[in-house]
Amino acid sequence: MAAASRLRSFILVGLLPALLLYLIFVLVPIVWSAFYGFYEWKGIGAAKFLGLANYTEALRDPIFWKALKNNLIIVAASIFGQIPIALVLSLVLWKSSWFHRFVRSAVFMPMVLASVVIGIMWGYIYHPQIGIVNYVLDKAGLHSWIRDWLGDPKINMYAVCAPIIWANIGPYMILFIAAIQNISSEVEDAAKIDGAIGYKRLYLIVVPMIWDTIKVAIVLCISGSLKAFDLIYVMTGGGPAQSTELLATYMYNNTFNIFRYGYGSAVSTLIIVISMSLVLGSQLLMKRK
Repeated sequence: MAAASRLRSFILVGLLPALLLYLIFVLVPIVWSAFYGFYEWKGIGAAKFLGLANYTEALRDPIFWKALKNNLIIVAASIFGQIPIALVLSLVLWKSSWFHRFVRSAVFMPMVLASVVIGIMWGYIYHPQIGIVNYVLDKAGLHSWIRDWLGDPKINMYAVCAPIIWANIGPYMILFIAAIQNISSEVEDAAKIDGAIGYKRLYLIVVPMIWDTIKVAIVLCISGSLKAFDLIYVMTGGGPAQSTELLATYMYNNTFNIFRYGYGSAVSTLIIVISMSLVLGSQLLMKRK
């Protein structure tokens, strides 16, 4: 008992610095932001108490709901794009040969690049005059498909989903590979004897054994998608005409472009509430006995 108590004390002392940093740089700013959401404040001077006025204004603003809709598109694209692709790649690349390590490094490489670099690169890929997408379509004879991918409000949100999916496959692939490598070899051998090979192995063995890891990946997808900012800001800036506006860009524009810090704080608090609601809903949907 004494040894267990000393071990718990040692773990607590080891975690204490990280917990203090998390408290100071994450929890305190969240509470502070929620507090200023009740005020009209321009960053300097006295703050005027408004009650729930900032929150009700945001919920009545059609641009806010448009930004939420665009965020949900990215959430769906991330969950149904990044997770399946990463899972398939992890099943193919889980071995430790030099070829598999090379391909894993190549898939993970976009995560190392700065988001600004990725946004600029994909901006050129989608460029209506010099972009490679329209060039390939032109050479393939698909002239009717050529368009301004980032300037057309009907398709630009779906266009920006491609770089978001591409840039974030790597971490989930590594996460799934680690989970697959932890599956007991006895379970694998028993599954082969029972004829669970191919897609049966995936459905009956792999997915159930790494289900908790998949749930964690989906939580990361949801939280990451709702705070998406840099790629969209670099590629479109939320335009044209707010057609690619996200909750983060909506908050940023109101906070730093027109200096409505109180309103921006209210929007950021709503983003946290929406994120927590979606995460909780996803966990309830994926809950299994």
